[in-house]
Amino acid sequence: MTADASSLTKAAPEPRAGTAGAGRRSLGSRLAEGVSGGLVRVFLIVVGLFWLVPTIGLLLSSLRTPEDMAASGWWKVFTEPSRLTFGAYEELLKNDDITTSLVNTVLITVPATVLVVVIGSLAGYAFAWMEFPGRDWWFLGVVGLLVVPVQVALIPIAELFGEIGLFGSILGVILFHVGFGLPFAVFLLRNFFAEIPRELLEAARLDGAGELRLFARVVMPLGGPAIASLGIFQFLWVWNDMLVALIFSDSGSQPITVALQTQVRQFGNNIDVLAPGAFISMVIPLAVFFAFQRQFVSGVMAGAVK
Repeated sequence: MTADASSLTKAAPEPRAGTAGAGRRSLGSRLAEGVSGGLVRVFLIVVGLFWLVPTIGLLLSSLRTPEDMAASGWWKVFTEPSRLTFGAYEELLKNDDITTSLVNTVLITVPATVLVVVIGSLAGYAFAWMEFPGRDWWFLGVVGLLVVPVQVALIPIAELFGEIGLFGSILGVILFHVGFGLPFAVFLLRNFFAEIPRELLEAARLDGAGELRLFARVVMPLGGPAIASLGIFQFLWVWNDMLVALIFSDSGSQPITVALQTQVRQFGNNIDVLAPGAFISMVIPLAVFFAFQRQFVSGVMAGAVK
């Protein structure tokens, strides 16, 4: 009997340390596990809904008549949805200042974004994989330009553009955005291109690929996420800019941000134009962001996981 009891005692498995620790979990760890589930998701959904309230309010305001906007807030549409109308957008299309400014915004934003992406990609590849005298010093100079504020260059460049005849033109606004967008573009893409395996580039060179073909066939496809991220950053910055456009554009080349700011001065006479104009100005960059959201996230997370 004694022998059997001792053998059973020896045969009994010892409790694992992890199991014992799990039974003595602290209150904080149990709360953290509970909060990391449904409560966090509900909280994030609520925060997202609050973040969308101004956008929804602007959309509903753009669908109301000037009389309704002057009489009550946009939330009144939920009690009287039949009063919604697209008349404000019809009036917007008849406003030459707003329609011209929308076209100017596209003419400014698209070239400024494309030029920054193309030039920044070429320069980033050169700094990452090409050998030339003073490469590291040149790159340090590019990094140093990142800390130069836009306000420092406004007056000198305005004087320069005035002397060469670019002040008040769309080309002048584009060149300013390209000049101040390139340092960040070169810095971002150079660091991304430097992570490409050297063996892959050497194999392409052994197959007879030159630098331009190597850049177009190997580097550009691999750098798609970073290039898409750069394009989104540049597009949003140029589209939403008002400071540079307010200084370097005139009445014939002003973008939508300056046109809306001009309309605000006459708020009492054209309230029906401001809401739809502001909503269109906001929804276009949002559409661009959501269209390239997957590439943007991939570019931001690039290099985070090896």
